[in-house]
Amino acid sequence: MDNHGSYKSLINIWLFLMFLTVITVGAAQFDFGILNVPIALFIASIKAGVVAYHFMHLKHEDGLTWIYATYPIFLLFLLISFTATDMFSRVIN
Repeated sequence: MDNHGSYKSLINIWLFLMFLTVITVGAAQFDFGILNVPIALFIASIKAGVVAYHFMHLKHEDGLTWIYATYPIFLLFLLISFTATDMFSRVIN
């Protein structure tokens, strides 16, 4: 278990991911109105970050690899921002 850590840490990560899954299912049972999708995306982003950090070994990588790993997140933010700006600028009377 040298590359992946100890069994205890893997179990803790699994328990945390299962906890977030329970939170996701619980949040889906309530109607948060317009916040339904942002809440689900926020929880999914945390789970994806945990998986990338531990199981894709980003915690052991150098700064350049972190830049390559986080740059697509920046591009996704730009895409969503431009789409939202366009959507909100098209007000239908």
